[in-house]
Amino acid sequence: MKRDEAIFAAGCFWGVQYYFDQVPGVTSTEAGYTGGLADNPTYWEVVGHGTGHAEALKIEFDPDKVSYQTLLKHFFRIQDPTARYRPDGINEGDNYRSAIFYTNDEQKKTAQALVDKLNKEKYGGKIATEITKAGKWWPAEEYHQEFTKKTGRGACHVDYSPI
Repeated sequence: MKRDEAIFAAGCFWGVQYYFDQVPGVTSTEAGYTGGLADNPTYWEVVGHGTGHAEALKIEFDPDKVSYQTLLKHFFRIQDPTARYRPDGINEGDNYRSAIFYTNDEQKKTAQALVDKLNKEKYGGKIATEITKAGKWWPAEEYHQEFTKKTGRGACHVDYSPI
């Protein structure tokens, strides 16, 4: 089985993880933090806006079963990409920002092409989603992993209608 990786931030990571865990071809997900400056950040440091990190989701997927392009389309489906610091409509701040953390030049190119297309066809040039090179990944605390699945809570903003 082939494996590739995608990293997205779209507000609270609980619902984002629950959603992507249901996408065929996704083999695993991990909630965590990236995009900031602090090493080994804790949840409370991230939500306190002292690290610059975003709550994000690292997705491992089989590119023979689901394309990066398809994952990007799902990413844009579950948030408001015009609200950079409040894409989930609930939580607000740099830690909840809308971001695509690309891992290679092809992902960057694919993400930018989709943003350009959506800006033209749907959002009138207002997409505020950050597209930036993936940096160091910090896994979130264990209690955040699969939080919605374990508790039945925390789906936040995500629409779980059939995908």
